[in-house]
Amino acid sequence: MKALAPFAAALCLAALPLVLPQYWLTLMNFTGLAAIVVLGLVLLTGVGGMTSFGQAAFVGISAYTTAWFTTQAGLSPWLTLPLSLAVTASAALLIGLLTLGLRGHYLPLSTLAWSMALFYLVGNLPQLGSHDGIGNLPPLSIAGHVLGGRAFTWLTWGAVGLAFLSARNLLDSRTGRALRALRGGRIMLQAFGADIRRLKLLVFVHAAVLAALSGWLYAHMMRFVSPTPFGISAGIDYLFMAVIGGAASLWGAIIGSGAVVVARDLLQDIVPGLTGATGATELLVFGLVVVLVLQRAPGGITGRFAPPPRLPRAALSHDATPLPPRPAMTAEPLLAAQGLTRRFGGLTAANDISLSVEKGRILGLIGPNGAGKSTVFDLLTGVTVPDAGRVLLAGQDITDSKQTAIARAGLARTFQHTRLRGDMTLLENVAIGAHARGGCGALASIFRRDRAEEARIFATARAQLQRLGLEARAEVLAGQLSQGERRTAEIARALASDPTVLLLDEPAAGLRHAEKQHLASLLHQLRAEGLAILIIEHDMRFLLDLVDRVVVLNFGQQIAEGTPDEVRANPAVQSAYLGEGEA
Repeated sequence: MKALAPFAAALCLAALPLVLPQYWLTLMNFTGLAAIVVLGLVLLTGVGGMTSFGQAAFVGISAYTTAWFTTQAGLSPWLTLPLSLAVTASAALLIGLLTLGLRGHYLPLSTLAWSMALFYLVGNLPQLGSHDGIGNLPPLSIAGHVLGGRAFTWLTWGAVGLAFLSARNLLDSRTGRALRALRGGRIMLQAFGADIRRLKLLVFVHAAVLAALSGWLYAHMMRFVSPTPFGISAGIDYLFMAVIGGAASLWGAIIGSGAVVVARDLLQDIVPGLTGATGATELLVFGLVVVLVLQRAPGGITGRFAPPPRLPRAALSHDATPLPPRPAMTAEPLLAAQGLTRRFGGLTAANDISLSVEKGRILGLIGPNGAGKSTVFDLLTGVTVPDAGRVLLAGQDITDSKQTAIARAGLARTFQHTRLRGDMTLLENVAIGAHARGGCGALASIFRRDRAEEARIFATARAQLQRLGLEARAEVLAGQLSQGERRTAEIARALASDPTVLLLDEPAAGLRHAEKQHLASLLHQLRAEGLAILIIEHDMRFLLDLVDRVVVLNFGQQIAEGTPDEVRANPAVQSAYLGEGEA
């Protein structure tokens, strides 16, 4: 029955134009046009965390493109559709390359800036009609039959359906998982091979293309374009619609668009009649309604009725086989650091650090708080570039390589503070670890050409959860896991990348005794399989009973290296870390 619900809803929607009067058909058209734009905003802002006030500008670029080419060059409106999409996508690509590197409030401010710039540019170009706009656009027609009234409504909502499917399919993919984890997860995503800049640019352009589709439809519905409908106020309206409907919900884009379009139009008719006031009284009432809605439903209208998250269909297949393992590396040592030095101003966090990890060996890295252990991890994984020294992975120099390249080369890590997406299931979080092992891009995801690969990615993630005893928790939201389960989940995610070298940052923190014993057994098994492991840990008994060799840091200096027994007996280590009385 649940599977038939979308089809039933689509049939009801298709039947509405047959019974609605023209007034409501017009509102339905404007709701559909807005929903297409807001679907892009859900991807860009609600999911990706990149606030944009400039989507109306992309609507305008597309509308003006089709207006000029149909009125000045005499092209058919159908021929200008791909042209409008291409021009808008090119503009978005250029703007994205210039602005998406900005962080914090600078990005939304930049969207205001270029949106205003485009508005005044178009308004002052005589070739585009200046502020008077361009009129007499040809209507959309098929075989001489003009698409007006109900036909245009069906066309508009068919476009909404295509936009909805493109957004849903994108989110239900390896690209979509990375996008959903983008907010606050940049370092984690890069550690598993995701190209953050490319990801941001992709979703920015995708949102612009959806806005372009809306602009093309708008131009031929109104048959007139001017700068006013594409200014800052329209960009703010689209953002309002996303927030009211539910900024991270695709259904919220449609519901929020309908709520704002219908409420605003009705208030324009009702409020002046009730109050006898003229002017912008309805805007004040509309603002109060918005405030009340957001007070009652901070997550938007759909946030009040959102069903519990479900695993994607690809994750439910138990017939898929895990992804194939990467070719074995034979060079020794698998990971080596030579004379690593890193300074932060006048502080030397790591000074001339050298270490190596061989195949089938576990190296411990210990030292008191502030000794430089995390800095060494960041230097090894490309988060930070050393001021001096080299990092070699299987004999290849990766010192200046990006995090994404290092991850793809076979180095995986966990984090001192767990970095799981609390609003994603455990299985989806672990599947992020296999991001670099997939090859299907955004277009393949949108057209559902990635299903076989997705099933294999989830099979890989499920196999790692089973290996660590967490398979029964696969469908639980990561935010509901205990600290011990979160630590174990991070290891499962790292193992999903099929690493050659595994870096563990305090993996036993928060684990109970039985969980530590299970972790120790797992690490012994991984060592037997030939994995090279580097581990930071404060539980000395756990660490020294586990590792083959130990490197000791203190105030950024490497003060000792040797077997666990040698380190225990080292006077410098006893003084700096273990305590004078421990041996």
